[in-house]
Parts: sequence; C-alpha cells; structure tokens
Amino acid sequence: QVQLVESGGGSVQAGGSLRLSCAASGFTRDTYCMTWFRQAPGKEREGVAGIEDDGSTSYVDSVKGRFTISKDRVKNTLYLEMNNLQPEDSAMYYCAAKGGVCGWYLLEEYAMDHWGKGTLVTVSS
Repeated sequence: QVQLVESGGGSVQAGGSLRLSCAASGFTRDTYCMTWFRQAPGKEREGVAGIEDDGSTSYVDSVKGRFTISKDRVKNTLYLEMNNLQPEDSAMYYCAAKGGVCGWYLLEEYAMDHWGKGTLVTVSS
C-alpha cells in the first residue's frame, strides 16, 4: 500500500528556513498529485502547496514567495522548502497524495487518498 513518511520538521526562529521531505512508496498508479497540508492547534487543516504529476504547482496565498514545493521522481520524494518562516507557520505538516490529476482540488484535503503522519514545525518570534 502507499506509504508517506514526512521528515525535516523542527524548531526555528522567525526568519529562518526548513526543508520538509516526504518519502513515498507503494505507488501503483502512473500519475499522482501530491500536496503539503498543515494544521495548527485549534485550527482546521489547510492545503499549503501542491504539485501535479506534470510539475504544475499551486500555493495558498499566505506562503506564496516563501515556500517552494518540488519532487524528485528518482527518489520518490516530495519536498517543501520553507523560507522566512513566521510564528503563524507553526503547525503539524502533512504530506498527502492522490492517484491521477487533482486539478482544482489540489489543495483540498477531501480529495486526497493517502496521508502521512506529519512532522512538527515550530517557529518562535
């Protein structure tokens, strides 16, 4: 079955950077879309950045210009480069995947079929 394992979370000061990784295995479809979600305490989970199999990307407005999503097909790994982190970026970050094309639903959690267990990001002011 599909397994997604996140890593790279940690504690940083405001203005700092982190790179999250999501190692994927067990894919059975030819194409997948993949998305990073986050959930802060007391808040709903939100889609942060997604990438289609063809490499097209989408970002939530609050991270545009600061976060970059990418993937390494050879390593089957999804990345999220996060720069200029702010306290409001503190959350549990999850990797998710869906077979095929996500299209308009790339940042929608209900569209995803597979989830990782998350990695915690804490940003202090």
